[in-house]
Amino acid sequence: MIGRRLKIARVNADLKQAELGVRAGLDEESASARISSYEKEVHAPDFKLVCKLAAVLDVPEAYFYAVDDELAELILQYHRYKKKNPGGALIINP
Repeated sequence: MIGRRLKIARVNADLKQAELGVRAGLDEESASARISSYEKEVHAPDFKLVCKLAAVLDVPEAYFYAVDDELAELILQYHRYKKKNPGGALIINP
């Protein structure tokens, strides 16, 4: 779940794995390999690193942890809405 969404967000941000890793504070020598291992879900980043990655990618941390893909997309859309409409209210009718 984290790996797939990490890759989607990275590609959407037009960043290479090494560039994302370095911007998130990873060592330049291992940044690409570490991001690759997270995207392939060989390893999982800790929450502190997910927060840094989310900041670089301009996505909310919750986007990486939502179990349901539709919920993850809704979280992302809400984040974008709030950035464009600070202080604005969003009403969802059932």
